[in-house]
Amino acid sequence: MAAGSGTRMGAELPKQFLPLKDKPIILHTLEAFLKAYDYIEIILVVAEQYLTIAESMVTASIGMAHIKIVSGGNTRFQSVKNGLAHIPGDSIVFVHDAVRCLVTSALIHRCFEEAMKNGNAIPSVKPVDSIRVETHTGNVMIDRDKIHVIQTPQTFRGSLIKSAFDQEYQDSFTDEASVAETMGEKINLIEGELSNIKITRPIDLVIAERILSERN
Repeated sequence: MAAGSGTRMGAELPKQFLPLKDKPIILHTLEAFLKAYDYIEIILVVAEQYLTIAESMVTASIGMAHIKIVSGGNTRFQSVKNGLAHIPGDSIVFVHDAVRCLVTSALIHRCFEEAMKNGNAIPSVKPVDSIRVETHTGNVMIDRDKIHVIQTPQTFRGSLIKSAFDQEYQDSFTDEASVAETMGEKINLIEGELSNIKITRPIDLVIAERILSERN
């Protein structure tokens, strides 16, 4: 999923096209999945005005042999739906944020195996900070051990997620798991990775560069 505008980064280009070390963020992400499974097929969903930029980046660095680029929609829901239209129903589908460029093969494999067994696999991590929630009388502390911070790739059997996206959009749909859950699907949380951060603000680029340097 690379159709977001990334306004919080404060850059001219959406954040998925910004450089990280030696290449655009989006290429790090694509390469992570191509490394995980050499037979994987990728549907790259990009905002219409950036289709040409995305295609030129991918063609110059990776090639288009396993990648199809399609146009996104006005919402994440519609963008995912556009991508799903190109995927056979019997596939295992990873829905991943293009700006989570530090995802590892180990996590991708875990998601695949869990989705095969349980129909879906949603990676998450526990927060390390104290958590408070707003109420009508103020704010209150809640048990952080019961909180899960959701990541991607959110992974599903293809027939399940395609069927879920046939329903009408609701404002409560914040991710693919919430869409599937509305159809009665039990969400299967698995352990994510603390390094699987979402590049959102300039400081995230600094953190990601440090992680990549340590891996190399």
